[in-house]
Amino acid sequence: MVQSNELKPNTLYIEVSGAGLPEVDGLFVPSTAPPTESESGTVSSPGYWNGKMAWDRADGKSARCPALSYSNSYKSWRICRLDGHLAYDVTCDDELPPTDRQWHVYKKGVAPAPKVVVHHCDPRLPCPKANVVFVLGGPGAGKGTMCELAESQLGWNHLSAGDLLRAEREAGGPTAAIINEVIRDGKLAPDEIIVSLLKKSMETITRTTGKKNFLLDGFPRSLGNLECWYDIFGRDAELPKMLYFECPYDVLRQRILGRAKYTGRRDDNAESLKKRFDTFKAQTLPTVERFKSQDKCVEIDTSQSRQAVYDEVVSHLAEHTDKEFVANPLTERAEMLLGLRPYPKQKA
Repeated sequence: MVQSNELKPNTLYIEVSGAGLPEVDGLFVPSTAPPTESESGTVSSPGYWNGKMAWDRADGKSARCPALSYSNSYKSWRICRLDGHLAYDVTCDDELPPTDRQWHVYKKGVAPAPKVVVHHCDPRLPCPKANVVFVLGGPGAGKGTMCELAESQLGWNHLSAGDLLRAEREAGGPTAAIINEVIRDGKLAPDEIIVSLLKKSMETITRTTGKKNFLLDGFPRSLGNLECWYDIFGRDAELPKMLYFECPYDVLRQRILGRAKYTGRRDDNAESLKKRFDTFKAQTLPTVERFKSQDKCVEIDTSQSRQAVYDEVVSHLAEHTDKEFVANPLTERAEMLLGLRPYPKQKA
């Protein structure tokens, strides 16, 4: 039997939508029901039912109808009505209600099955403040590689302004044509588009994972970007720290042309690189100087070995990095990124 003192508090919220049933769709909050015995003989505790987190009890005495909890007898998560009849269920032993698969429409349920989203903070309240570090450098300076390493090894969230723009373009949204034009010409996207994409992504990640450490790769690329950031996040907020990756142009050119055959990116060519680098010098370097003048910029020489660069990144992120992540051994992917292990050969 699972004892209540072994369980961490349930602070998660579940949002259910798409069922079309007012009693099903909506927000499920952590259970506060007092301990009682479930159908399988397990004694519940506040926020739990059958040893797993619960959003109200499933014995017909819940405050909310229907309740969302786990059944040991049927080995399934369920959205259950007070009369005992289910609306939806999914057979599995996951610790949390599954969000990556289709739920089953059962008994009094009505198709289609709803979508389930887990929130790590109350969605009725403002999103908790994120801890942000800006990452800048010329094209090919190693921003993406170091941010990927920090994400996989140190638990930080890596958001690339360029990747977000490319994803938005591929999605074919209302700004796709504008984004396609600026990427093709090596120009900067409108400030409002970039900041709105970053804000949306950070809030989604924070709410659905609880992780609040963010590396913003390729932002702010202009003083206009920074002004738009102030407009949205407020001028009273403390200015984030910046990691600036410094690298000579000849090294950047060699890296970009060397990776072109692997990336498939339209802008990984000599002509686009020159445009991007000229744009970087004209519009991004003044932003770097602004951060330097406020003692908010850490300059890292990325022409040195990748291991040396990564060691510097680790040291500058240490303040907000969970020590357990730092102690983890390097993954195979991390060793490849650092040049310590060769990439697997692609099949012909």
